[in-house]
Amino acid sequence: MNIPKLPLNNLEERHFGLTRSIADCFCEAACICLDRNHVPPQEFDLKGNDFEKKALVEWDPPDDRCIRAWANKDDATRDGAYACALATTELCLGLYAARRAETLTGADYYVSPDPGSTEDFENCLRLEVSGTNMDDYEVNRRLKTKVSQAFAGKSNLPAIAAVVGFKVKKILIEKVNERL
Repeated sequence: MNIPKLPLNNLEERHFGLTRSIADCFCEAACICLDRNHVPPQEFDLKGNDFEKKALVEWDPPDDRCIRAWANKDDATRDGAYACALATTELCLGLYAARRAETLTGADYYVSPDPGSTEDFENCLRLEVSGTNMDDYEVNRRLKTKVSQAFAGKSNLPAIAAVVGFKVKKILIEKVNERL
């Protein structure tokens, strides 16, 4: 069976809403989070309203300097989740980061089927992201929380929520149905 790779590397080449520095930072954080409990490569379960698939996640184990730089686990988990969630929306939904979302919109990023979309928000969705290094229960609990947060955001755009479970090797994405 040919399992697709989660496209974590070089996100900035496909996601206009990311610079190289930010994409590299997110990817580095993802490596830290993945390396907490696993050795590369690993299969992750990707699940959404309209898809269920496996993806191979590959990463370079971080060196001591990288581990020291990412000693704040909360920051590493948040930023690593951005990389994994954006790579999953790309792989499974054909959506790309168009730009960072403003505060109180109920989202972290605007994503679009047009990777070069910069001004037209008509085709964008809001993407709310979370990450955790805990069990399945926590992954599912956070997804419900993120769906609620996106729904309550001050925006008329439809939204999706994504939660990355680094320990349980699972990435869940759910539509915020009330706005779709």
